[in-house]
Amino acid sequence: MEATAMPSMWSVNWHSIFVPSGSLPELVVRGSLMYLLILAALRVFRRDSGSMAMSDLLVIVLIADAAQSGMAGEYRSLTEGVVLVATIFAWNYVLDWLAYKSRFMSWLLHPPPLLLIHHGRINQRNLRAQMITREDLREQLREQGIDDIAAVKSCWLESDGQVSVIRTNDTTDSPPPRRRRRR
Repeated sequence: MEATAMPSMWSVNWHSIFVPSGSLPELVVRGSLMYLLILAALRVFRRDSGSMAMSDLLVIVLIADAAQSGMAGEYRSLTEGVVLVATIFAWNYVLDWLAYKSRFMSWLLHPPPLLLIHHGRINQRNLRAQMITREDLREQLREQGIDDIAAVKSCWLESDGQVSVIRTNDTTDSPPPRRRRRR
């Protein structure tokens, strides 16, 4: 009888770990297209107030899972995984650099702030456009220590989803007090 060697639990197939099973340029193209498409979809459809809710996290995880097979196909080697991750990081860096250098790219990637409250009056159109309820807005104001909308000079939804508030009693618009000269 011929003895066949059984693979050991501790044996490593180094060839399958490091040698790509597919085309690396194809992997870069797939990763690039999926990254740019997902970025465009998130830019168009997502800009909520406040921090990430549980449903937002679920959307991100599901997008990542759905995009994985489209980006990578059936890659098996570590090299292919590294190339795919490097492609995504490279696009992220390039787009951040372009946004820093170009006003148009900055506008495209980072939407301008959106006015939600002006002199104590809620801009209902902008709330509706961003699907923010009055209660969501009040919650954001309470987190900043404001319980009365009339006390708000202006409230903005920033490009990162955070809400920034200027109170009516803030003195940021007034000139600094004059110093008296000492004699």
